[in-house]
Amino acid sequence: MACLSTSEKILKAALALFEQEGPEAVSMRRVADAVGITPMAIYRHFPSRDALLKRIADDSFQNVASAWTRPPSRSDVLQRLYWPLEHYLDYALTHPHLFDHAFSVRRDDARRFPEDFRNRKSPTLNVVADALVEGMRQGVLREDDPWDVAMTLWAHVHGLIALYRAGRFSYDEKQFRAFYLASLGKLVRGLKA
Repeated sequence: MACLSTSEKILKAALALFEQEGPEAVSMRRVADAVGITPMAIYRHFPSRDALLKRIADDSFQNVASAWTRPPSRSDVLQRLYWPLEHYLDYALTHPHLFDHAFSVRRDDARRFPEDFRNRKSPTLNVVADALVEGMRQGVLREDDPWDVAMTLWAHVHGLIALYRAGRFSYDEKQFRAFYLASLGKLVRGLKA
């Protein structure tokens, strides 16, 4: 088993704090204590706490994007459309603090609609838009602007997740998942040709 570099140890410790308690728990002192170094030593690897948090968010987003770009091989275009949106829910429920930081907190480096998305700078939403384009090409979905539709789908599912995370549903996780998928199904049925 390969030994981790100091930077990797710092990231691993910071990620553990982030996942357990959220970004406010990631202090240089707590990370240093977990790694067994001084807080000042972290600055040799990360110039600031913000840089460390950005790296955690970027790495997490890349992991999600990597998984989304490899959807299971399904011949049905609607199944290919549902897959990333189901995965989005899984990510939100499995990594709530990372989800909030990546998708619900204002960041200066966040992608902006429409230009960044139309320029294919979102590896995650590219998957949704590509499934929409294919569905429209096959005549399964009505012709429309695939990026506008992709953003509409994302806004819908994100809104449901945000409401669930804010305690606006009395459902347990299983009930919410069923509601989420049924709601998404209603929206997709309205897109059919």
